[in-house]
Amino acid sequence: MTDRHPPASPTVVRLADYSKSDQTEILGDGADPFGVADAGLTWLPKKEHFGIRRNGRLVAHAGLLRIPLSIDGAGTQAVGVGGVAVAPDLRGHGLARAVVSAALDHARAMGPRYGLLFCRPPLVPLYRRLGWRTVEQDVHVEQPEGAVIVPLRTMWTPLHDGAAWPAGEVRLLSLPM
Repeated sequence: MTDRHPPASPTVVRLADYSKSDQTEILGDGADPFGVADAGLTWLPKKEHFGIRRNGRLVAHAGLLRIPLSIDGAGTQAVGVGGVAVAPDLRGHGLARAVVSAALDHARAMGPRYGLLFCRPPLVPLYRRLGWRTVEQDVHVEQPEGAVIVPLRTMWTPLHDGAAWPAGEVRLLSLPM
């Protein structure tokens, strides 16, 4: 008999890299594993990767990337969080919380005041439970054909004490992460 539940405190490790085959190991090989193909966006690859392995299998991942943005015309940076994935058979066991928390611990050392992510509306409650807040205004991102409004929900989290999201137009000065 095998235990289908992850350990109470999953161990998150920093991954040297993260490939399409790693993503397939977690989510399977479906055509749209994150459910965002309809958004029609071109995405940046993440540079820092965190994962959870169980019995030798990669079962969760979160990636990070420092990104330039402009809020109300003022340039700043954020740490973009993306590629968050948990194996379907292990969802609901705190793996997303563990892998995102570990990634954010690393992001705090990277310097920017904000973490930023884009997600489908059904995932907003999950990220709210993890301490993320919704950016209420439209967010523009770069795409090969020019800037577009992100058709997903944008959320942010403070990476340092006292960080508050400023008012004003938000423009990601790169492809989304």
